[in-house]
Amino acid sequence: MATIFHLALASEWAAAQQTGAYTTSTLGRTLADEGFIHASRADQWTGVRDRFYADVTEPLVLLHIDTDLLDVPVVDEPPAPGMTETFPHIYGRLPVSAVVKAIPLSPATPTKATPPAPQESFSRIYFREMFFNLAIATLALAASVLGLALGLAIGGDRAPGIGGLVGLVAGIVAAAVLYRRRHARTTPERPQP
Repeated sequence: MATIFHLALASEWAAAQQTGAYTTSTLGRTLADEGFIHASRADQWTGVRDRFYADVTEPLVLLHIDTDLLDVPVVDEPPAPGMTETFPHIYGRLPVSAVVKAIPLSPATPTKATPPAPQESFSRIYFREMFFNLAIATLALAASVLGLALGLAIGGDRAPGIGGLVGLVAGIVAAAVLYRRRHARTTPERPQP
């Protein structure tokens, strides 16, 4: 028994189970369009998935096909002129009975990960962060001035200095709390070991 593989949309495989035969050649092409059904060996199907099915969002299944159960020829040949790597091609309808397993696959994960596109420009993020930092620094200074004014209102030699210092410490604490709250919302949580 030789096993070859074919990637199929789960919906097309379900339809084939109703009719008894699978007739999709490859993504978006039928057996009638192509003349054969594309298949792969065990070492090839992941590359096919990454190259041709990476953008497919609907569920896929990996069909395990026993070539001894086929009543049509299977020919190893290049998929296109000029290519040297060969792939098994099934020249005819694929009977459902020749599929010994149909394994659901998770969505394709291309071998080269592409970073997600930024949602905002760098300038916008930078200036928003700078204005936030300026606002909390102003809050700390305003608290210091308020403490100094309160100390002057109380009177005495030391009261303005103590009031200003207490106001500055209170402003710095408030700024630190606001800063941490803001960045706790935007920083993704790290998984605990």
